[in-house]
Amino acid sequence: MTVALILLSSALVMTLALLAATAAGILARIDGATYPAAFTRAATAFATTLTLASAITAALATVTH
Repeated sequence: MTVALILLSSALVMTLALLAATAAGILARIDGATYPAAFTRAATAFATTLTLASAITAALATVTH
């Protein structure tokens, strides 16, 4: 049960990170950015989302133990 919960949570976080990256890339292109600049913004949004998720996980792990 625990492994399934971890895998489901990981899949959810990855999906949210991909959605954030896609939105950032599309908004950058609408704003007039070049493709490399839009890709850079998308990659930054993806990495930031994963970093935020890991920080929240660490904080929750500290609080629950």
